[in-house]
Amino acid sequence: MSADVNEVTTGDLWRATAGAAVGTIIEWYGFALYGIVAGLVLNDLFFPTLDPAAGTLAAFAAFAVGSLVRPLGGIILGNLGDRFGRKPVMIFALTLMGVSTVLIGVLPTYDMVGVWAPILLVVLLIAQGFGAGAELAGGITFIAEFAPAARRGFFTAIACAMTSGGLLLASGAFAVIAAFTTDAEFAAWGWRVPFLASAVFLAVALYFRYRLSETPAFIAELEAKEIPKVPFLQVFRERPRDLFMGFLSISGLNATGSIVDVFAVGFIVTTLGLSPDVATIGLVAAAVAGMICTPIFGALSDRVGRRAVMIGGGIFMILFAYPFFALLETKDTGLIILAMSVAYGIGLGSTFGPQGAFLVELFETRFRLTGVAVAREFNGVAVSGLTPLIASALILFAGGGAGFVIAFLAFWQVVSIIGTVFAKGAVAPTKRKGFHTQNKDEQWSLSYDDSHEAVSPAPQHVK
Repeated sequence: MSADVNEVTTGDLWRATAGAAVGTIIEWYGFALYGIVAGLVLNDLFFPTLDPAAGTLAAFAAFAVGSLVRPLGGIILGNLGDRFGRKPVMIFALTLMGVSTVLIGVLPTYDMVGVWAPILLVVLLIAQGFGAGAELAGGITFIAEFAPAARRGFFTAIACAMTSGGLLLASGAFAVIAAFTTDAEFAAWGWRVPFLASAVFLAVALYFRYRLSETPAFIAELEAKEIPKVPFLQVFRERPRDLFMGFLSISGLNATGSIVDVFAVGFIVTTLGLSPDVATIGLVAAAVAGMICTPIFGALSDRVGRRAVMIGGGIFMILFAYPFFALLETKDTGLIILAMSVAYGIGLGSTFGPQGAFLVELFETRFRLTGVAVAREFNGVAVSGLTPLIASALILFAGGGAGFVIAFLAFWQVVSIIGTVFAKGAVAPTKRKGFHTQNKDEQWSLSYDDSHEAVSPAPQHVK
């Protein structure tokens, strides 16, 4: 890979994209695996002393606990990535997540070791969440620091789309296992197979990661000696507004994703009383739609702007929240597939596609990974991790009705729109007035003096 800060080849860019994307697949494969089995078998295997609805709630609560440590992982690993490089942090995060996912597949159940079963489950979810705190943030930062502005939305969206790739892989794995096992066999051992299979995916992903070189933008920061001692404190001092608005801007995206790929599974099976196969097929269709649409919306943001696409996606999801649940409640398999595909393809894809480029353009190189990770992961605690738990509680409160969940989903879309509108940004094309760069199209390594004039190396080019 080219070591020249000012020249990046197309091969460099695609290798960086592939190296980041494979880790994202592993991250979301692990989370999707847990989301699928939480409402199907883990409630009985790890929380058997509770009734089915409460057991599902407990399983999602364990998921939320794991999500609570993601911001800590984002802060610690983001600081390390901004100080010592993106690559070593991406390798560590991937290893921690992958090993934790594999070990979930060998956990003893409550019948085997009693209360130690849920305790060990939570410990592994915490380790998984800590590593995930910098995985996607690291991936989109890594890609963006290779990509030119005119293609930044598209290439970072590829990594974002691989969250759907992980979901698709997990859903497909469970579909295959379910097809060749009885319900009793699936509960006894079948659910473990996809977790154990992640060892193979981890090995492949690490192979890609170890072959990567550091990003040109970070190399430029090292040469310019612009590395802060504590990036976390630096980003709060210099970019408090963008940090908060970046946090708000992804709320709707996270709510939509958690409703569709985690909560909806339990809703379809537990509340609607349908076969798990229906939920699995719906997830597979949704994942395919997400993988296709997310890069398309990312590319669209390169043409019409990040804000326009993200705001449009939020408005769409406000309007689609009621039809989504109405289609699920028909209990018709075809309409359920349609609902999940549209929600994931358009509702999530239109907000997720531009997200990578939008977030990295809010911050300068010297604290970019920390800023992106903190904005993403604190929102993950507030929205992603808690949404399945809160939505399940709202369903119980409403006696099985989805009205409160619909309002809950629409509320987070409004929050996202507010954050997107009021974010200011440091890097073109997301940046607004008051920030000046030597090159408004492809400026990455920014260093501001007291007059806010940019000092930086020459911009990079893809050839």
